[in-house]
Amino acid sequence: MNKVCIVTGGSSGIGRQTALALKGEGNTVYELSRRDANYEDIIHITADITDENQVKAAVSEIISREGRIDVLVNNAGFGISGAAEMTKSADSHAQLEVNLFGADNVCRAVIPHMRERKNGRILFLSSIAGILPIPFQLWYSVSKAAIIAYSLALQNELRPYGITTCTVMPGDIASGFTASRKKSEAGDEVYGGRIERSVLRMEKDEQGGMSAAVAGAFIAKMALKQKSKPLVSLGLMYKFAAVVAKLMPRSLTNYIIGSMYSK
Repeated sequence: MNKVCIVTGGSSGIGRQTALALKGEGNTVYELSRRDANYEDIIHITADITDENQVKAAVSEIISREGRIDVLVNNAGFGISGAAEMTKSADSHAQLEVNLFGADNVCRAVIPHMRERKNGRILFLSSIAGILPIPFQLWYSVSKAAIIAYSLALQNELRPYGITTCTVMPGDIASGFTASRKKSEAGDEVYGGRIERSVLRMEKDEQGGMSAAVAGAFIAKMALKQKSKPLVSLGLMYKFAAVVAKLMPRSLTNYIIGSMYSK
């Protein structure tokens, strides 16, 4: 059955590949982002997800055209890096404004329509950093941990209305996300060069990671399911990491992460 899908932040990277994969399965796909997106068969609507009015207008337009929304993929997001004490308040707030509150804006616009029909699927993009926080990417990790909590709580709120949620936790993905990260090395001399080394290690891992096309195909598959596990890791290594995060003492897993990204 053809489904009406929304993908946020689908102008490039994982979001674009997710939108293409959903369309490839024969669905009607709308892509919401601030930047124009060059698609043939996917409908782009310009909307800044941090602007509640723009989001409401975009969702109203989709409802007027299609009469329903079946699937929402909350993909839009970006990352910042730097030492917590050196991070400007405006930057940390902007990180949460997009990654967390932007997703909330879209959910609040879409949920009433799904609830009325007693059917819907909402998928969130978190990160393995949501359960294994990364030093010098503290605020990104916080935003992704918050998305996990948001999705899990929302699942129980919406259960009686036939709406399901799922959070996908990718690891390293080779995409434009790396280049768009807002980096700050302020105070690196105080931290003994650890900020720069940490981010360089992360960028190397990302550039050697899974392709955005493979990630997008997996995310689309999960979005089209009506039921699944509430938290799903993306990639065999990160499935193992998620299991380790559950079973091993937090002090040990945090030490391991620190040895990788804070030396």
